[in-house]
Amino acid sequence: MHNVTSVFLLVYAALFPIINPIGGAPIFLGLTSSCTEAERNALARGVAINSVLLIAGSMFVGSHILVFFGITLPIVRVAGGLVVVAFAWKLLQTGVVSETQRSSLDHHTDVDSFYPLTMPLTVGPGTISVAIALGSQRPGGEYGIANAPFLAAVIAGIVATALTIYVCYRFGERVIAMLGKNGTNVVVRLSAFILLCIGVQILWTGYRSLLALPA
Repeated sequence: MHNVTSVFLLVYAALFPIINPIGGAPIFLGLTSSCTEAERNALARGVAINSVLLIAGSMFVGSHILVFFGITLPIVRVAGGLVVVAFAWKLLQTGVVSETQRSSLDHHTDVDSFYPLTMPLTVGPGTISVAIALGSQRPGGEYGIANAPFLAAVIAGIVATALTIYVCYRFGERVIAMLGKNGTNVVVRLSAFILLCIGVQILWTGYRSLLALPA
């Protein structure tokens, strides 16, 4: 039981800082600012569900997919970093989304809960890299992924992370409601700048890892 608890805490502790749902909540609220409360709740729920599927897929089969296509983890970081940088730069320039984009969110909730709300905003390349690393470095034998209790602990850690995302996105509006429209726009731009820095960091980490690889 102690080892199962350790696996759960390892998964949650590894995923939570890189996802940072508290920091992502202002951006989520900015992107869904014209949605009704019911629509925003549905989007938050969709993001949580998508996050479980994306993280679990990355953790359990991500390393096999990379091997199949001959892709290394540093390449994933570089490419993913570029995606995050592009998304953050666009958000930094525009602030909250335009009326056209908002209308798209209102009428395509199920589709847009994945892009950009789930990826790259919530589960970005950093999260995917961490999930793949956890999956590829899991111990074998008694503590292997095939062992049901430990598999349950891994899944529980992923679900707990998704529930944290849902709570932060679902109730984040109450926290920043006092900021008003202008205040929200400021917070969104500041969060976008932090996201831009994270993207550059992911890109730089991947680049340095590539330089360390043998030619």
